[in-house]
Amino acid sequence: MLKDVCTINMGQSPASDSYNDEGEGVPFFQGNADFGDRYPITRKWCSAPTKMAMADDILISVRAPIGAMNYAKEACCIGRGLAALTPNKTKVSPEFIFWCLKGKNHELNSKGTGSTFKAIGRKVLEETLIPNVPLEKQKKYSDILKKVYAIIQMHQHQLQQLDFLVQSRFIELFGDMYLNSKGWPEAKLESMADIVSGITKGRKTRNEDLIEVPYMAVSNVKDGYIDWTTVKKIEATQQEIEQYRLLPDDVLMTEGGDPDKVGRGAIIKEPLENCIHQNHIFRVRLDESVMFPEFFEEYLQHQRSKCYFLRCAKQTTGIASINMTQLRALPVLIPPLAEQAEFVSFKTETDKSKLILCLP
Repeated sequence: MLKDVCTINMGQSPASDSYNDEGEGVPFFQGNADFGDRYPITRKWCSAPTKMAMADDILISVRAPIGAMNYAKEACCIGRGLAALTPNKTKVSPEFIFWCLKGKNHELNSKGTGSTFKAIGRKVLEETLIPNVPLEKQKKYSDILKKVYAIIQMHQHQLQQLDFLVQSRFIELFGDMYLNSKGWPEAKLESMADIVSGITKGRKTRNEDLIEVPYMAVSNVKDGYIDWTTVKKIEATQQEIEQYRLLPDDVLMTEGGDPDKVGRGAIIKEPLENCIHQNHIFRVRLDESVMFPEFFEEYLQHQRSKCYFLRCAKQTTGIASINMTQLRALPVLIPPLAEQAEFVSFKTETDKSKLILCLP
């Protein structure tokens, strides 16, 4: 376990009047928002620290996003969003611990608790299992993992560049969406799409034959792509399956979330058999004689639609949400189908390049 090879020091926020922007005291890091590529970026200092990390300690985020890591470049104060790990160098290499924990990111996140922001406590860290590898082999394994991670980072950068290429082509073809610089006609989404909400978990059902089917939840719908990491199942009647069944090229949109993410959407290209969607997801089925799904998906990522949702969304405790009426009234610019088709063709070819990068 991690507690057997590291000293774990959980962060704690110092008194608010003890930190400053003038460089008085030691660097103060509140959470992963201060992290850089390897070392945190100092923005605040603290003159009366409560919890300290020492130079070369591993700093790990214990609040969402859980598991992000940096090394402490010097002695510093840590807030409650972080924990400091001091490896026992007679037992483990610090780099070995770093890479082990990097590989446990998903596991640590799954153990987070909290309704607004997930977090883990000391016990979760203490009981995290670390492979029992002889000290002399740890450096060898760390070097291998470092090279693998560098390749992954390179591929992620290439994928990001391809995404930028798609965004640039979109602007080149259709102009500034926010200003409608090319003067495209505009209509409400309801005029060109069938829009429905999904199935409600925990609803009462009659004593009918229920069938277990996969369903799309908010966690599956990201900004521009479907996350297939975890697909949950739900019991539904045959009538509900017929009502909510997803078809290829349906666009799924979220009802709520962080204010800057409300109304995010993605095309579901190849739904699982009998896949349906929950009630916090809207299904948008476009009339393709007016608008292609690929154009609409990209449109949702631009400021014209995002600003609309921010203006009309209901916000409570940092969570924003939209309703069916507001979504149906979304103003959508409508370029000619020929231009939309040109964009779809470009995006399709770019997606092929992305797929090649993801192949082993």
